[in-house]
Amino acid sequence: MLTIPARSEIRTRPVVGKRVFLSPLEGADARDMWAAVDGSRAHLYPWLPWVPFVVDYDSTYRFADASAADWEQGRACRFAIRDNTSRSFLGVVSLESVQHPHRSCELGYWLRKEVARAGYMTEASSLLIEWVFARLGAHRIRVAAATGNHASLAVIRRLGFHFEGIARQAEFCAGRWLDHAIWSLLSTDRQADQPIPSR
Repeated sequence: MLTIPARSEIRTRPVVGKRVFLSPLEGADARDMWAAVDGSRAHLYPWLPWVPFVVDYDSTYRFADASAADWEQGRACRFAIRDNTSRSFLGVVSLESVQHPHRSCELGYWLRKEVARAGYMTEASSLLIEWVFARLGAHRIRVAAATGNHASLAVIRRLGFHFEGIARQAEFCAGRWLDHAIWSLLSTDRQADQPIPSR
């Protein structure tokens, strides 16, 4: 079984890296999250089917607030990514579809357009992966990305995931069907002396 710590524990002791820190996503993040999504809509829309449903601050607040309930009920762990220095909101990295008996989950993420392709997501995902294996006791992390989303696929490769195959027409997004490349990382894939790169 996975062991998910209380959100209050992580709020007081966030997951900290060289440039970013991760704290549980909650209602208080909604205003920053709304600004990030709305300002990056054209950047996110081709790959993320939820973007059209983020229509105002209230819809963002409901999602951020529901994320706290999902954490408490062990369904998902979603983190706000913030800059260590400015504390500005950069995006979200998350564990979705948590399967306790199988000690598995799915990695999800997005960044605001201003900080894309600067290594922030590789660092944030690396921090979360280390946390998942060491703190939660996970065995398997799955991640999927559209075959045309080259920026996301580059992050996945840098993180050391293993390619498993293509899920054809796995998602309807931005008016077309997307094929997904499916990848996984097992706790047994990783060596203690070979940490995940931060960039």
